[in-house]
Amino acid sequence: MEQGSLFDDRALTGPLADRMRPQTLDEYAGQKHLLAPDRILRRMIDRDEVQSMIFWGPPGVGKTTLARIIASSTRSHFIVFSAVTSGIKEIREVMNKAEAARSMGEKTIVFVDEIHRFNKAQQDAFLPYVERGSIILIGATTENPSFEINNALLSRCKVFTLNPLDTEDIIDLLKRALHEPRGFGNWDVTIDDDLLSLIANYANGDARTALNTLELAVMNGQGDAVHSVVTREVIDQCIQGKALLYDKKGEEHYNLISALHKSMRNSDADAAVYWLARMLEAGEDPLYIARRVLRFASEDVGMADSRALEICTAAFQACQFIGMPECSVHLTHAVVFCALAPKSNSLEVAYMTAAEDARNMLDEPVPVSARQSERQALLHSQRPGR
Repeated sequence: MEQGSLFDDRALTGPLADRMRPQTLDEYAGQKHLLAPDRILRRMIDRDEVQSMIFWGPPGVGKTTLARIIASSTRSHFIVFSAVTSGIKEIREVMNKAEAARSMGEKTIVFVDEIHRFNKAQQDAFLPYVERGSIILIGATTENPSFEINNALLSRCKVFTLNPLDTEDIIDLLKRALHEPRGFGNWDVTIDDDLLSLIANYANGDARTALNTLELAVMNGQGDAVHSVVTREVIDQCIQGKALLYDKKGEEHYNLISALHKSMRNSDADAAVYWLARMLEAGEDPLYIARRVLRFASEDVGMADSRALEICTAAFQACQFIGMPECSVHLTHAVVFCALAPKSNSLEVAYMTAAEDARNMLDEPVPVSARQSERQALLHSQRPGR
């Protein structure tokens, strides 16, 4: 006789994030700047006049989900491509099928996740089909499309920016997951609202992270069968430190260093230390930050306080000598000094002006007076007895 498991009644099909994937625009969370009734994307969907587009935004904000909703709302075939596994051959095969469907009056939406991972040849393979209207291309990317997508393809697509979800939107999503049958609606789950807020804040705008964390917490709560009591201790074990959105080679890398630079320039020391901590805690190379701060010392502080160069050089050397985590305080020292120091860009302006003159007058000879004085000094230094 086969013995039943304590968890047989708790079994659910598929991850919670997948089960709770919105099926309609009414269920879709966030992105009101795109999907409110008076917004262009919402009108395009309602009128079944969708064009090729690129969704740009961080992970977990609903790029794939929105593409699926558009396909179902506009009565179109929906084909998913992965930029990691699909080659030109697979692209052309699907495009030919889409061309045949178009001849029968049927629309095809091709969704390409992580479209920035496609190389130029793969992106170019879509061009003729997008131009002819054989397909409606919807690409999703976490990177700036202007840098990662071919201009020819990008010019034929409308770019829509999807923002991280607000904490309130994520809390609403978590409550729906607890009460709807496709989530934990058939369970008896006890969890305080402040713990839901904790999960939402931890998710940092990522709905998928929030739902995955909730699922882990409920499945490991106190109780049996379909009962679960989620405590703060369980949440702390599931979270184990806040997830920081950061990609050292991607868009957020440049966003954060720009925020640090602007905070120092605006003499906002608190903000500057915050952005410094965001980068260091996410694993940024301290020497990269030290180089940028060292440049700032002369470019933005300059002659207004020459000590900035000395302090930032010392901080750079400290980063070389001892590394993280100890050098974090040295970088903080340099960043705060630069933020509070008076500012002058006279050195930057002086060099850029001189460089422009040098480029425009490359053939100008050195004045005779300047040459002779230097030559006389050289000869004088070489006289016997000196």
